[in-house]
Amino acid sequence: MWQSVGLTVLVIVATLICVLLFMLFGWYVVWQLFLSKFKFLRELVGDTGSPQAETEPSESESERSSPPTPRHRPKSARQRIVPPDSTT
Repeated sequence: MWQSVGLTVLVIVATLICVLLFMLFGWYVVWQLFLSKFKFLRELVGDTGSPQAETEPSESESERSSPPTPRHRPKSARQRIVPPDSTT
């Protein structure tokens, strides 16, 4: 009687451990192949030691190191401001 109860508990615990290990291995593989490429998820997890986090400067660091460059687009005819003629 006690042997069958013990064996049942052992099987349940071993099954849970196997499932947990499989899930952890799957999460690790998916993290390495796909999820670690998203900066938002790396910040949520707190992963700062990944090579991608070291090579990609944050926005505040890049703004501090280089001055902002103005971007000028040619204005269309509707957007151009025509100065008033002072020929009067």
